[in-house]
Amino acid sequence: MEEALWYPEPGRVKATQMSALMRRIERDHGVALPDYAALHAFSVEHLETFWSELWGDFNVIADTAPDHILTWADGEEGRMERARWFEGSRLNYAANCLWRRDEHTALICRDERGRHRALSYYALYDQVARLASALDKAGVTAGDRIGGVVPNSEHAVIGLLASASLGAIWSSCSPDFGEAGILDRFGQIEPRIILACDGYSWNGRHIDIRERVGKVSEALDSVTTTVVFGFYEDTPDISAIPKAVSWDHFLDGEAAEIDFRSLPFDHPLYILYSSGTTGAPKCIVHGAGGSLLQHLKEHRLHTDLDQDDVLFFYTTCGWMMWNWLVSGLATGATLVLFDGMPLSPGPEVLWDIIEIDQVSVFGTSARYIAACEKEGLAPDKSHDLVHLRAILSTGSALSHESFDYVYREIRQDLMLSSISGGTDIVSCFALGCPIRPVYRGELQCLGLGMDVAVFNDDGQPVSGEKGELVCRKPFPCMPVGFWNDPDGERYHEAYFSEFDNIWAHGDFAELTDNDGLVIHGRSDALLKPGGVRIGTAEIYRQVDRVDSVQEALCIGQQWEGDIRVVLFVTMKSGHALNDEIAEEIRQTIRTHATPRHVPAIIIEAPELPRTRSGKLVELAVSHVVHGRPVKNREALANPESLAFFDGLDALAS
Repeated sequence: MEEALWYPEPGRVKATQMSALMRRIERDHGVALPDYAALHAFSVEHLETFWSELWGDFNVIADTAPDHILTWADGEEGRMERARWFEGSRLNYAANCLWRRDEHTALICRDERGRHRALSYYALYDQVARLASALDKAGVTAGDRIGGVVPNSEHAVIGLLASASLGAIWSSCSPDFGEAGILDRFGQIEPRIILACDGYSWNGRHIDIRERVGKVSEALDSVTTTVVFGFYEDTPDISAIPKAVSWDHFLDGEAAEIDFRSLPFDHPLYILYSSGTTGAPKCIVHGAGGSLLQHLKEHRLHTDLDQDDVLFFYTTCGWMMWNWLVSGLATGATLVLFDGMPLSPGPEVLWDIIEIDQVSVFGTSARYIAACEKEGLAPDKSHDLVHLRAILSTGSALSHESFDYVYREIRQDLMLSSISGGTDIVSCFALGCPIRPVYRGELQCLGLGMDVAVFNDDGQPVSGEKGELVCRKPFPCMPVGFWNDPDGERYHEAYFSEFDNIWAHGDFAELTDNDGLVIHGRSDALLKPGGVRIGTAEIYRQVDRVDSVQEALCIGQQWEGDIRVVLFVTMKSGHALNDEIAEEIRQTIRTHATPRHVPAIIIEAPELPRTRSGKLVELAVSHVVHGRPVKNREALANPESLAFFDGLDALAS
């Protein structure tokens, strides 16, 4: 068994909120919970008791307590799709995020232009109250949709909380979405109000989106008002935008006490979207109570976040991690928001923020950590990171080498939590654990209350073998459903069609001897040369060892009645793919993986397609190579990159 990279100190373990919960459960329920494995087993074997404990432990603010913890719709007891949580309870998500009303800093807002703003909890409440009042006067009621075309700024947080206070449903796109991409999403949900910025900055460029906002506003008959705030300019001219009013004018009024609407546990809170690279994006509806309770569990127990912490997660408002970040307010912590390119104006910009704002928990993507290593950054030497105690990484599998880099060049006394879940559950199935060690290449633990397993092709649970990541019992943050899916057929097809009454998540995973998890890639991107299932992450990990390669993407191409592995690479500046480098790639993969992982063809590409949250899109490339349409190129951050893969002569040789 490989030696752990980090062990939490005993005193630190004892002081965690997770340890405190374990002692309370032992005392109140007469059970022994000597370690995390025992706590997790209790949480999935006694679902109702566990989630009820969290409701009380987290002091959830509710006007009405639940009559039942877990019930089943239509009398279909035991059917995951029919699970109903905390029936009878009535609460408001925004009330749980704004319980703190003092001068403690709630938001620190920064961007790549170097601008800095801070809002106290008192000031945040005041701004939310003003927007909520304005939305109420505009006729917004519970169930109406509010669309945001917003940067990661205070305006987005205020928009979500004000919407939630009224029971309206929030849905956001980042401002780099094109007109078609926004309409693909908002056209399905028909928002009543749009909140939008005038523009944004990226890598030193200032992009004006007023024309785009105007076209979206005009195209959506459901929109009565488009509220525009200055982010590109201080006081933008919005006269050409149909139905437009300025943020300041719309909020022109005195703040009052917020009338937090009391709503059922599963009342819709926000709508998130699947990546949509194989068709129109699915509109995934998430409930207020389930999102709140799940996020509190992950923040307070799995991350040990409390009101003295500073939480910084690099994200955009088009990625579910932004929704996850905002819920950090429910702990009373300070949130850091950053909008812009994470390596601009220099590669050290996020580490500067971590030092200046005394960040204790930093979240980012695996891609960013790899980019820091390739940039040669050594933050432990260049920055004072004394307050940083945890790094969270998601978006894709964190490579073994990135684990080494973090402990070598960032900080040794650090909980490095590779986390994995997704938009579908707006949270995680596997993530960090402050009372367990960190092992190279592994997610520390399965989430509490999540009966996660890995199934083989026969639908049997396996350990130490690769298979499909599943969840066997219901959990509160399951989606309320899909928008415009009244009979639930699309919802069933997405998660429950592969295994009967089992949530199949679409990840190719493996349970380890350390009781952790390894993610090997998406199931829909699996490679099957000779019928053997290979995860793309297994290949990427080895290609990362080749210094001249910047990034890689691989697909399985149908070839002579079988599947062959095709690898595309981008090269670092000053390097070009040649026979010598191609052989180094093949030999590295053969040595550290297996001969079956070795690609049949290696091709240099000028750019690799990715989603707006930075994930590589193997499926889109596979569609292009096989002559199938990519139905929604607007879901990509760089759809023009697909042109290179269309009709590649090299693939026919």
